Amino acid sequence: MASVNKVILIGNLGKDPEVRHLEGGVAVARFPIATSESFKDKQGQRQERTEWHNIVLWRGLAEVAEKYLKKGNPVYIEGRLRTNNYQDKDGIQRYSTEIVADQMTMLGSRNDNGGGGGNFQEPSSAASGGNYGSAASSTNTGNSGGGASAFQNDEPDDLPF
Repeated sequence: MASVNKVILIGNLGKDPEVRHLEGGVAVARFPIATSESFKDKQGQRQERTEWHNIVLWRGLAEVAEKYLKKGNPVYIEGRLRTNNYQDKDGIQRYSTEIVADQMTMLGSRNDNGGGGGNFQEPSSAASGGNYGSAASSTNTGNSGGGASAFQNDEPDDLPF
């Protein structure tokens, strides 16, 4: 039976991307993004909940992130979940979950530090197998500008939960 591991996020960078270059010049970028939701609690008070997500970009996407992304920039990420396990210095088994992105779109205006409006993704052969090719990112600068405000929550505020 087929399965799906797909994550789509729109959020803001929590800090500048940390980029490392591995053997052979392969770039890998890591950064957190924050997504927020707002709702009314049982007392009718507006509440906001922020969730943090660890993002990993490889090769061309990592290079684009290094060049254009800065803390606070809004970004659209598509990728897959990956959980790693390791032992800490005390020998305790730990787990970390991250999103390995295969597509990134910088949101916001061109006046923002991120440049805005760029749509970048790994080559299609890389996205399907997880074995990233060495080709650079492709760019689609169509009408992908606009801010994250276009994605407003239109759900009613009086949900029973």
